Amino acid sequence: MHHFAYRDGEMAAEDVPLAQVAEAVGTPFYCYSTATLERHYRVFSAPFEGLDALICFAVKANSNVAVIRTLARLGAGADVVSGGELDRALVAGIPPERIVFSGIGKTAGEMAAGIRASIHQFNVESEPELRLLNDIALGLKTTAPVTLRVNPDVDSGSHAKITTGRSDNKFGIPWSRAREAYREAGRLPGIEVVGVDVHIGSQLTDLEPFEAAFHRVVELIEALRADGHAIDRLDLGGGLGIPYEPGTPPPHPDDYGAMVRRIAGESGCSLILEPGRLIAGNAGILVSRVLYVKEGESRSFVILDAAMNDLLRPAMYEAYHGIQPVREPGPDASTMVADFVGPVCESADTFARDRETAALVPGDLVVIHSAGAYGAVMASTYNSRPLVPEVLVKGDRFSVIRPRIGTDDLIDLDRMPDWLENEGESRAAE
Repeated sequence: MHHFAYRDGEMAAEDVPLAQVAEAVGTPFYCYSTATLERHYRVFSAPFEGLDALICFAVKANSNVAVIRTLARLGAGADVVSGGELDRALVAGIPPERIVFSGIGKTAGEMAAGIRASIHQFNVESEPELRLLNDIALGLKTTAPVTLRVNPDVDSGSHAKITTGRSDNKFGIPWSRAREAYREAGRLPGIEVVGVDVHIGSQLTDLEPFEAAFHRVVELIEALRADGHAIDRLDLGGGLGIPYEPGTPPPHPDDYGAMVRRIAGESGCSLILEPGRLIAGNAGILVSRVLYVKEGESRSFVILDAAMNDLLRPAMYEAYHGIQPVREPGPDASTMVADFVGPVCESADTFARDRETAALVPGDLVVIHSAGAYGAVMASTYNSRPLVPEVLVKGDRFSVIRPRIGTDDLIDLDRMPDWLENEGESRAAE
């Protein structure tokens, strides 16, 4: 469920007409609903009430500090994968003891920052990373709390670019070396082994891969305890999918929670869950304006002012996003079948193909749904297109939580080398 709906013939975000926001900030822009963010967090966390469970929002899904603070006020922690995300989580008000640091390529500087902040734990993904973290911790005269991310060799069934739990993926320590890696961790004086971590992928629409992976990890915990390790935490990662398109919906968080309770509820571990897309995905939209409607040789094109640099998912993952006009079509409105495309000079700059829609004309506003996760965070300035604004709505109010980054701002980041500074004067002298 989300809070974007037609009211009096026009799409609104909660109680704010989207046309009003477009008039104020221009297009394209991202818009997030506070009510949806809060609802999704509560729906996900409810099945774990009564358990010792920490819900850490995956900041990589949406790193705007206003979004993170909205969730922090509900008690959310943060799952971060870079020093920049760590900084954002802290600025947003996430207590450091509710932050976990994931990712396969942590630098020495990032490790030191996490240790100095006294974060909850590091999810370590390789033996070389473990050794470097040990050295950094010893240099700071402390120990680092660690879970090792194990790769259970379970196929999540999701898109090949977002599956992370197979043996041929880059993530985690191979299952065959897990106990050996824990033995090494136990010998390192700068490492405090606190638990086990697993994450098998993103946008999973079936509970079976979760169940297979979680069973394996619970069995590993028993073996590790038999080896003498104090395993008190179980980080189950994230990955539960959202309904991008009509059809069979993904499992409900209640069903996911019941499965986790059944498999891990008696493990003797505190649990860590890392939802990202599930909370933010359908809490955000991208609003764009129609530039042209072009009739091609064999198909029609609706050319938008948003592009693949603003929302990369369709180009990168062949992802489906629902698209609707901001003005509600009447019951007798004419329709058309068209490709929705952007102005970037790439054929991949396509949001939808052969999509049936109400007839559109230049100037019309459209909403691209389910854009709250992996939308703005993956945006770029390709074709020197400015980064678009992000807006947060709460009831009948809205606020720009990231302004548009203009072309002048981009150019100001460039620097001219001294041999080009006076090039015009040099040529004149010749």
